[in-house]
Amino acid sequence: MASNIKGKAPGKEAPTEPFKRAVQGCLRALARKPDLEVAYAAERPGLIGGKARLPEPARKLTKAEAAIVRGNADSIALKLACHDATLHRRLQPAGQQARAVYEAVEQARVEAIGARRMDGVASNLTAMLDDRFHRAKFDTVTERADAPIEEALAMMVRERLTGLAPPKSAKKLVDLWRPLIEERVGPDLDRLEDLIEDQRHFSDVVHEMLDSLEMGEDRSSESEDEDEGEEEQRKQDSGEEGEAAESDDMQRTSMEDSQVSSEEMPDSAAEAVEAPTADMADDTDMGDAETPGEPQRPRQFGANEPRGPDYRAFTLRFDETIAAEDLCEAEELDRLRGYLDKQLSNLQGVVARLANRLQRRLMAQQNRSWEFDLEEGLLDPARLSRIVMDPMHPLSFKWEKDTQFRDTVVTLLLDNSGSMRGRPITVAATCADILARTLERCGVKVEILGFTTRAWKGGQSREHWLSAGKPANPGRLNDLRHIIYKAADAPWRRARKNLGLMMREGLLKENIDGEALDWAHKRLLARPEQRKILMMISDGAPVDDSTLSVNPGNYLERHLRWVIEEIETRSPVELIAIGIGHDVTRYYRRAVTIVDAEELGGAMTEKLAELFEEHAQAERAGTSRRRRVA
Repeated sequence: MASNIKGKAPGKEAPTEPFKRAVQGCLRALARKPDLEVAYAAERPGLIGGKARLPEPARKLTKAEAAIVRGNADSIALKLACHDATLHRRLQPAGQQARAVYEAVEQARVEAIGARRMDGVASNLTAMLDDRFHRAKFDTVTERADAPIEEALAMMVRERLTGLAPPKSAKKLVDLWRPLIEERVGPDLDRLEDLIEDQRHFSDVVHEMLDSLEMGEDRSSESEDEDEGEEEQRKQDSGEEGEAAESDDMQRTSMEDSQVSSEEMPDSAAEAVEAPTADMADDTDMGDAETPGEPQRPRQFGANEPRGPDYRAFTLRFDETIAAEDLCEAEELDRLRGYLDKQLSNLQGVVARLANRLQRRLMAQQNRSWEFDLEEGLLDPARLSRIVMDPMHPLSFKWEKDTQFRDTVVTLLLDNSGSMRGRPITVAATCADILARTLERCGVKVEILGFTTRAWKGGQSREHWLSAGKPANPGRLNDLRHIIYKAADAPWRRARKNLGLMMREGLLKENIDGEALDWAHKRLLARPEQRKILMMISDGAPVDDSTLSVNPGNYLERHLRWVIEEIETRSPVELIAIGIGHDVTRYYRRAVTIVDAEELGGAMTEKLAELFEEHAQAERAGTSRRRRVA
């Protein structure tokens, strides 16, 4: 008998596949690495462990958005083709800020080589840079404190080498620093054009610029390696001209094939395009941040010891835990809250509907139980006849028992790092606000916390370290700022305006997740509620340039893993994590990763509902077993 089961039709190719293949082929050709592994993911693009990672393109692309994706590919390819990583590591300065400038200027050099030879590459790189600076909010900066000098100097180097003005979104950033940079290193900038093909001598001029900017420090090279480095550089220089010529032809062909235009690209793919220039550098000097070393189990530490093996802070003197209302005036908080409400007039309805759905699911789990035959309380209708016959009869009242469901506290811990600027932090603030209101209606107490640092580049902790003579392996080297937006016992109506603080310009800086998670965990342990839930919302791994510049590259990440393991294996606190555009499932057992910040409200409500439903099922199962035993 013939089978009625039909073979499965082959899947139709996704509309972005031709574009991906064209960009991938172009990247390999320009880098002269035909076997280079290229992956597309909703994470920051860059070179990770010798592999190229590009942002996942949306199903529909405009020409401008396609150029941004291609610009990221061109940037990676040029770094592979025109950059000697060994020479770079040997000549780089030891200081953290000097190294940041050195990395940014070197990236500008390799990108300028491609931009000078290929107009298509120049156009793609400009689109990528403009998008990155716009998403970093550099088009709104008004003070040098919020404008990284390395980014401004890199754009001025690019201007000298290519003749291209800084992208529109970087203009304010460059204008803030241009008078000082031109005054101190203007002649050095003019010398760079003749040295663009010579990485070693180009680096020498950069070191002179660092000296003029009062950032100069000893190079991290060793004298016995000098001759070998010069020979390697000569070999690279001799093959570079022919390499670029061949890449030129292949680049033009690939670019023509990869032109894609359509209607719309959602924010999810655009968010993933944001990638600081420093991320393009080889990770070998700091260790691969994507493959951190495993934490070690401490020998004799308590279950809630705040620091794991070999993790410490250089000084705690400048750390602060502060209430949101103490960080700015009440009038400004009102204004910021109004701005937050205005930004999310459309999103608020969506999240509110999700919150109402969560409330219905939670309220359905509250099995009401009563105590009867009491001397006071609510009148029991079943005993009404007794009251009519004898009004003085005592045991005629009832009272609802407190349910274990109500004896719960939830902490929302929000990443307040600079990479959350714009839409992600706005969505996070609104979701936290609406969920706090919803859970409060259900009798669940909610605490909302945030974490960042007080300064970029280390702040007073770094200054203290410098004045102490720069001791080796100083540990965490930045000033923590832990913010209490809403305490668990504070009613939502009183804390509502505090969430507007997240909209304040200059608040979001760097993120040290491990210590923040430990802080929030300890606050929960001190609560009297029987059930405690901690939800971490972040868009990436811990990052603090000051700390990582003087410690191993996985120093913060290893500590985060240790804290997570302690909570998940030894603590009564239930831990959930939501990653925005970043895979957090490799850190947390119970986690979900979302590509777009718009999905945050749904993810938060769904994970909380799952937790409460699991708890309710466990309670029912436990009650059933006790009844069978009885």
